[in-house]
Amino acid sequence: MPHFALLDGLPVAVSMWKLNQPWWEFILRGVLVYGFLLLMLRLMGKREVGQMATFDLVLLLILSNAVQNSMNAGDNTVLGGFLLVGALMGLNVVVSWLTWRSKRVERVLEGGPRIVIHHGVINQSVLDSERITHHELMAAVRRAGLADLEGVRVAILETNGQINVIPKEAP
Repeated sequence: MPHFALLDGLPVAVSMWKLNQPWWEFILRGVLVYGFLLLMLRLMGKREVGQMATFDLVLLLILSNAVQNSMNAGDNTVLGGFLLVGALMGLNVVVSWLTWRSKRVERVLEGGPRIVIHHGVINQSVLDSERITHHELMAAVRRAGLADLEGVRVAILETNGQINVIPKEAP
């Protein structure tokens, strides 16, 4: 006869599926935390993953640990994890679909493009509000093959955090 370890009076094979909270609470908690993180990350500004500073990446890595208990209420069951994964992935699909279907929702969740350079002149207020350094801006200008701002007709901070530079036409 196989020997099973007991946890709370149940074999471990059974206890890993027995939820400590109602199933709908996992989904509600996941939705609330997802919405809160979406709002906070939206307020932080636009940066591509490739443009993140080390401290930005560290922040993203520890966010998951910071919100774990608020989502699972201390429940470490496999079923609780499955419920949370399903709720978060489902919510992500819904949000993605909503931004695809509605320009208004897209603008609220993702923002809009912003002009950071216009005819060689930097829009400092946009740089300040999006926390883009002069070095990051000049790196985008150089990636476009330009040596200085004089050759820039317009540089646009896109909703995905990328800076696209459109050069002036040669005389």
